[in-house]
Amino acid sequence: MIYTTNTIESLNSVIRKSIKNRKIFNHDNSAFKIVFLSIELTSKKWTMPIRDWNSAMNQFMIIHEDRLDKYL
Repeated sequence: MIYTTNTIESLNSVIRKSIKNRKIFNHDNSAFKIVFLSIELTSKKWTMPIRDWNSAMNQFMIIHEDRLDKYL
């Protein structure tokens, strides 16, 4: 099992904070850009390896073998 709750809550916090700083957006695309950039900057800070990733990847290979072959 991959634990993601803290990661998702942290990411939601970063997105909320970046949107809260800008009250008005001219277009929907400008809001999407802010969300994308905040996710991109946050993901660069993630340095901890995912716990039990090897066992999760083995399960993914069993369940979705045909989908993962071209990426490995």
